[in-house]
Amino acid sequence: MTDQNSDMPEIFAKEIIHTSIEDKMRTSYLDYAMSVIVSRALPDVRDGLKPVHRRILYAMRQAGNDYNKPYKKSARIVGDVLGKFHPHSQEAVYDALVRMAQPFSLRCLLVDGQGNFGSVDGDDPAAMRYTEVRMSRLAHTMMTDIDKDTVDMMPNYDDSEHEPTVLPPCFPNLLVNGSSGIAVGMATNIPAHNLTETINACLLVLKKPDAKLSAVMRKIKGPDFPTAGIIYGLQGVREAYETGKGRVVMRARTEIVELGKNKRNAIIVTELPYAVNKSHLVEYIADLVRDKKLEGISDLRDESDRTGMRIVIELRRDSQPYVLQNNLFKMTELQKNFSVNMVALVNGTPRVLNLVQMLNYFIEHRREIVYRRSLFDLERAREKAHNLEGLAVAISNIEEIVETIKNAPTPSDAKNILLAQHWQCATVVKMLATLNDPLLTRPQREIGVWGLQIESGKGKKKSTHYRLSDRQAQSILDMRLARLTALERDKIVNDYTATIKIIVDLLDILDKPERVTEIITEELTEIKTNFGDKRRTEIDEVGADIDNEDLIEQVEMVVTISHAGYIKARPLSDYRTQQRGGVGKTASGVREEDFITQLHTANSHDTMLFITSRGRIYWLKIYQLPQFNSRASRGRPIVNLLPLTETEKIQTVLSTSDLNQDNAYIVMTTRNGIVKKTRLSAFSKPRSKGIIAINIDDGDQLIDAGIASDDDSIMLFTDGGKAVRFKSSALRVLSRTARGVKGITLRNGQEVVSMVLTSNDKHSVLTVTEKGKGKRSLIENYPIRGRGTQGVVNISRSKSSGKIIGCILVDKGDEIMLITNKGRLIRFKANSVRVTSRATQGVTIIKKVRETLVSVARVKEKLI
Repeated sequence: MTDQNSDMPEIFAKEIIHTSIEDKMRTSYLDYAMSVIVSRALPDVRDGLKPVHRRILYAMRQAGNDYNKPYKKSARIVGDVLGKFHPHSQEAVYDALVRMAQPFSLRCLLVDGQGNFGSVDGDDPAAMRYTEVRMSRLAHTMMTDIDKDTVDMMPNYDDSEHEPTVLPPCFPNLLVNGSSGIAVGMATNIPAHNLTETINACLLVLKKPDAKLSAVMRKIKGPDFPTAGIIYGLQGVREAYETGKGRVVMRARTEIVELGKNKRNAIIVTELPYAVNKSHLVEYIADLVRDKKLEGISDLRDESDRTGMRIVIELRRDSQPYVLQNNLFKMTELQKNFSVNMVALVNGTPRVLNLVQMLNYFIEHRREIVYRRSLFDLERAREKAHNLEGLAVAISNIEEIVETIKNAPTPSDAKNILLAQHWQCATVVKMLATLNDPLLTRPQREIGVWGLQIESGKGKKKSTHYRLSDRQAQSILDMRLARLTALERDKIVNDYTATIKIIVDLLDILDKPERVTEIITEELTEIKTNFGDKRRTEIDEVGADIDNEDLIEQVEMVVTISHAGYIKARPLSDYRTQQRGGVGKTASGVREEDFITQLHTANSHDTMLFITSRGRIYWLKIYQLPQFNSRASRGRPIVNLLPLTETEKIQTVLSTSDLNQDNAYIVMTTRNGIVKKTRLSAFSKPRSKGIIAINIDDGDQLIDAGIASDDDSIMLFTDGGKAVRFKSSALRVLSRTARGVKGITLRNGQEVVSMVLTSNDKHSVLTVTEKGKGKRSLIENYPIRGRGTQGVVNISRSKSSGKIIGCILVDKGDEIMLITNKGRLIRFKANSVRVTSRATQGVTIIKKVRETLVSVARVKEKLI
């Protein structure tokens, strides 16, 4: 210091350390960052809790705020947490407490709340002086055996209390309830899962420690959010489970229905993606409608009440409901991404974990808990057996002991006299005879397992004199007079024998890891039985490509397609087998104006080929098709599953188990009589946007397609009453993008209306005209001619019959549906139309009305 500063007061710090501000800021920031990471923002992988949640539950346990006790004010619990363990703001503690009591935040509640704890509309909870809480029954199981030294305890912030470093949960809480938090330089966002599925995965890993992710994912299908909804695709889920990071696409549960007498369409929303604010969502949709960014909505209202959620979006008459629904998914939080980032603390260090690692860390924690609990119980059992031996000595020598205690000047002197003397006791000899278990080794028996001193005599004999330990002597001094009866002596022997069995069992647990595995399995199974439930969140696998088909079980499925374009798949086992003459089983629920036109029985791994009017082909696996809980449900529109253009419509749907099979071709025909045969293997490499199956001329369109072999016959039928039949082998195989060749020569103004592929000449073809005439003719009546000819007469036309609208292959017992130009449906049995020759006019199928027929289809609504 210079003389100029001599008038300044004495400097307190005698040592000044010079450091750069950059270094000081760096070290201070790192210290702060680690404090936030470890002590606030990230959960522990073992119990899935952050420190504040762990402290809340532990404080509730200390306060006796159990699930079977009366509620306590939230303010009291918050005060205990602040005063004992968590010296932060009361708002932070109360917010954490509230979240554990919100059914829309946690999949399995840890706090049972009474009062207003907020809502999915973003309403704030009531003040903590108004709400009441207690631990949930499931949270109570997270405290099981915490007093048995199962977890480490540490001093609180002022060393006046002790708190657990981790809880001993009986289930993997981190996966079941998930977690989210933002630390310094890192964050975590773990989705919730179903308790039953998660425990099933734990049981699998316990049984097969080297289980692969694919096997675990057969148990855990995907996240199971508290607000239910739909997971749209599994690709992001699998990526998250494999790497610890991924994206889960969530969708609201919607349904398109008709409301009121005017039968206007409406989109009903009953479930929202996780963490979506319902009131904000409704406001945002209203803003989009007002700003004309979303058109086609006539009314929007929230009809939610205490029975459940219901948002009604009424549509205008001219709107297309499925297009509008897709726009809502795209523009609003009816579809939302959940960015998975599975970061948790492992031994105090933040790590990104995959699904299998999380399960293994929880199981490792449970093993440690069972081991430490067994050690604790073993120590207590040994202490109890040790005291029982001393009590047995006292009862056998009661007169001498009482006399000794009476004559002793002080309790300390009495204790010393008891310790110094040698005692004889036949009861103890009998008790020690029970120590014959292999786990109680010989050296232990020689010295007395629990501290009883056995004096050795000369030779191989042992004296029957025993010396008491300090603990035994004190137990005798504290013994009540009631224990001096003969009955108590028998109770001591029986209690000793039972205690020895407990000790042997505990030693066996500590000696055999497989016993620990059995105990963990039993405890997990009990938790699953008591608290497990069904999934809330549905998984729609159509939403994303699935690379690993091993995740999908191979089962026989029934795929139904309706005339209006609805498709769905259900397991074949849902349709019971009936004896001959049964009435059949309804394969799908349809509206009065709709009916089933195609029914495929296939394996869940088989492929469906969707061929459009523009000659493009799309693929979907059977397991990707929409599946519904109810067998009678209608299904989902096919156009909602495929990226079709505005001018495309699905013309036919085919199914196959092998796209690379030999002697299999896709045969296609167009309205202008062009026919083409391409190997099925040419379509074995699916593309999400589809590929060209046939190059179609302008003004032409595809009318039908099918899978055929070289042995099949191809039949083309025109609206002018002509038909041509030729062998499939007569067609040369063309490339995928080729145009095709002439299948039939058409007269001016005529066009092809139907194609039939058949290998059985005994089947018949039903021909229907637009004015209600129809006839059946056997396949064998159509001669095989060359491709490209004009064909032969299929039906004798007249003014009363009109043009042919369609020809279909029918069998005995089939039902036929006719559709008129005014939407009327006429249904009849195929065998009600008699078989006639080709050149006849047919019979009248429907009476003369002011309508014309536009379509004919075979009905397939029953499974026999």
